[in-house]
Amino acid sequence: MSKVAIVMGSDSDLPVMQEAVDILKGFDIEVEVDIVSAHRTPEKLVDFSMNAHKRGITVIIAGAGGAAHLPGMVAAMSPLPVIGVPVKSSNSIDGWDSILSILQMPGGVPVATVALNGAKNAGILAAQIIGSADKCVLDKIVAYKEGLKMAVLEKGKKINN
Repeated sequence: MSKVAIVMGSDSDLPVMQEAVDILKGFDIEVEVDIVSAHRTPEKLVDFSMNAHKRGITVIIAGAGGAAHLPGMVAAMSPLPVIGVPVKSSNSIDGWDSILSILQMPGGVPVATVALNGAKNAGILAAQIIGSADKCVLDKIVAYKEGLKMAVLEKGKKINN
């Protein structure tokens, strides 16, 4: 069974990152959640990044605000796909510092980056990565997207009546 690790730089990021936890659990994907600060716990960051794949993690979602080094540093040390979530934090400059820190990775160290506070999309993207090799998860994603479509069609009917 695939497992997604969700890490964040601070517990203040949890309200944003919880959306990734919730969507993944909705797809019945096992989730591991932890705080790993790139600046305050660098040894933990190294251990987590270099060993996640050995513990059965398939995809890593890393959320961070401010300087937002966590996703890039994880990607530098892990062979797994990393999805970065820029978080608008109290010390952030409208979130742009976080967005650019995660988005502007050098060639060879990719981080898939979602929108500011876009943890829900990070969870969906992680599920889609897993679903590319797991038909059960893929079927759940297809059903989820069909549900999105039906919700839009229903809203359209309501405004046209």
